[in-house]
Amino acid sequence: MAAGAVLYAGGGDDGAPAATPLTTTTEDSGAPAPSVTASLPSDAPAALPSLLARPVIRPEQAFPQQNVRLADGSRFHRVDLATTTDCARGMSPELAALIEQGEGCVRLTAALFTDTEQRSQVTVSVLGFRRVEDASAVFAMASTDPVTYQVVSLDPPPGAGLPTVPPGSAGVFRRLMTVRSVVFANGQWGDGAETGEAELTGQTEGLLRHVSDTVAAYEQGEGTS
Repeated sequence: MAAGAVLYAGGGDDGAPAATPLTTTTEDSGAPAPSVTASLPSDAPAALPSLLARPVIRPEQAFPQQNVRLADGSRFHRVDLATTTDCARGMSPELAALIEQGEGCVRLTAALFTDTEQRSQVTVSVLGFRRVEDASAVFAMASTDPVTYQVVSLDPPPGAGLPTVPPGSAGVFRRLMTVRSVVFANGQWGDGAETGEAELTGQTEGLLRHVSDTVAAYEQGEGTS
């Protein structure tokens, strides 16, 4: 898997409830998407054709647990799960325009997590593609300019007991690429605080690795279809 990162200041039960539609969008900057030539990564597995024959990972497969415990013992609760096959609804217009240059995104699924103190809000999103080349192009552009080429963070749903992060709050952005998906993680403090960067980074990276490992295992044929 490949990884990328940036920090910027800007713009219970283990059951798996059904995901709700993801409908949030961001404003269009008006700048056209650059033309990107997609190609297969040099380390693409020889079994790629058979791996791509598997369906894109479903929401309940990408996020099977509502309560997550990471390897370091930290615990997180999933407070929301959203999914859409109209991927442009959950990302910046620039990222949507980039994806349109290829064969498109099959599904976008996002989950919002918070820590046991309910201080952090980390959105982890899985973008599944028809072609590895398109996933690779998205990962490359998001790594180069993660502020422009980003998926949107989920706001806490009513009744979750969490505040909506103030606009313009600082955030930690991370991403990993699996076989045919790009997994994004956006971490922020619920009150918009700009302190505690190391702790927030650790939480964001930990959840990203956890979800990416799950997606990668499925895409490599280790999960159920």
